[in-house]
Amino acid sequence: MPTLSKLYTMQEASEHNTKDDCWVVIDGKVYDVTSYLDEHPGGDDVVLVATGKDATDDFEDAGHSKSAKELMETFCIGELDTSSLAIRQTDYAQKLKDLTKQYWVVPVAVVSVSVVVGFFYLRKK
Repeated sequence: MPTLSKLYTMQEASEHNTKDDCWVVIDGKVYDVTSYLDEHPGGDDVVLVATGKDATDDFEDAGHSKSAKELMETFCIGELDTSSLAIRQTDYAQKLKDLTKQYWVVPVAVVSVSVVVGFFYLRKK
């Protein structure tokens, strides 16, 4: 289903992480909360810590009221582009797989040396 709001990547949202330019991502939506930082009851530090990641759990754990959730909607500037997240996760999985293939020699060498040392140790007794 096409969306009518602007799409942002997590990378784009994470670049807005200062008191003068602060965006947070909650429930797949991107919010520009810069103008609200000074008014936030928990202080601006709490919000600034939630930038650059999905802050849904942090938001829910704080136990925000219904009116806070309604107020939050006024700061919504778009939605999170989930297609870029899927690509990034796939890239990470591929890199991990490549690293595993590349460095298989180290654990095999450790096991081999351990077997040889154990063999010589038992042979001396």
